[in-house]
Amino acid sequence: MWSNLPLFPARASTVAGSVDALYMFLVLVSTFFSVLIFVLLLYFAIKYRRRSEVERPAPNHGDLRLEFLWIVVPLGLTMIMFIWGAKVFFHMSTPPTEAIEIAAVGKQWMWKFQHPSGHREINELHVPVGRAVKLTMSSEDVIHAFYVPAFRVKMDVLPGRFTTVWFEATKTGAFHLFCAEYCGTMHAGMIGKVIVMTPADYERWLSGDAAGETMAETGAKLFEQLACHTCHSDQPDARGPSLTGIFGREVSLQDGSRVLADENYLRQSILAPNAKIVEGYRPMMPTFQGQISEAGLMQLVAYIRSLNGREGSMN
Repeated sequence: MWSNLPLFPARASTVAGSVDALYMFLVLVSTFFSVLIFVLLLYFAIKYRRRSEVERPAPNHGDLRLEFLWIVVPLGLTMIMFIWGAKVFFHMSTPPTEAIEIAAVGKQWMWKFQHPSGHREINELHVPVGRAVKLTMSSEDVIHAFYVPAFRVKMDVLPGRFTTVWFEATKTGAFHLFCAEYCGTMHAGMIGKVIVMTPADYERWLSGDAAGETMAETGAKLFEQLACHTCHSDQPDARGPSLTGIFGREVSLQDGSRVLADENYLRQSILAPNAKIVEGYRPMMPTFQGQISEAGLMQLVAYIRSLNGREGSMN
């Protein structure tokens, strides 16, 4: 039975090979020095053991060559680990611009996903093979962690802010999805599947059921329901700044600083509008804290992003 258990999960993403290579390098270096230290410790314990009560060893004044060696070698190895690890980290932290973007919400004890087209899923995520997929994630309650072992990706899902993770699957099939952060009594049951399909099958899956409204369309309705349009308009005398084309631009604030209008800035502006007041406007916007769900926040952000002339999605 044990012979059938793999040492590692299947490699099913473009980053899995680089993560495994770095991990194996760390394991081999650690193993080599652990064995070396143990062997030398045993050798020196035998060679320099005390043979009699009156024995006194000859004084040793050290060896500069040896000291230079054990400074340079560990420094070189740690720098290799740092540079290699940083390269993998920055690659995994920078999603491609053409990635399919999907909204994800973690809650005790399930995963909820919504595609740009409006399709919703619980504990299952359908994605196409060979396409980069970026998840914009948030939690409704406590800290969770999105973890797909076969993809070698893991990212904390936090209450109060958005986090992102991306992957590009290289194999079709169903792969385990876990919460890798203890989140309560049913933590072990917070599991799901990422179902990787061929592009043709994925398109058929998307068109198979009526998705209803896109995320941006739902966000537009929520924007109207909350009466956001009464202040945020393109009129010169509007009480709030125009949101057309704002996403991805730097915004000037009253304190003279500038901030990038990304997802987390828009989220904060909705829930804590007085935290960063836009230059030229008064702090009069009410907070919507507790009035909008995490899914609703993502839909509002999708709508605001669509005002840039892009598709009404989280991309």
